[in-house]
Amino acid sequence: MRNRPIRFETFLSKEEAQHLEHLQTVSGLSKSAIVRQLISGCSIKPRPAESYRELSRELSAIGNNLNQITRLANATGRLDDPQIQQVSAIMQQVWAVVQEKV
Repeated sequence: MRNRPIRFETFLSKEEAQHLEHLQTVSGLSKSAIVRQLISGCSIKPRPAESYRELSRELSAIGNNLNQITRLANATGRLDDPQIQQVSAIMQQVWAVVQEKV
């Protein structure tokens, strides 16, 4: 059974239809998803550029590697806590900037 069993149809002016199609192109969402978001009071945000997605993936991989290095350093005692916290804080700042841009 569908999650949304109620069908809804409406008539739009040419300008309204063009605006809906523009929102669909910019956001990458379906027309139904756009209407549902607007009904819920959400704003329609443009889809992030592919370069930002690639950057997010790369930063995520860097973060995973950083976590592995941190675990190893903790196990072997090669780094002290302030250094680990500093590296972690830097990574969080970088991630925050990327999320803000995306």
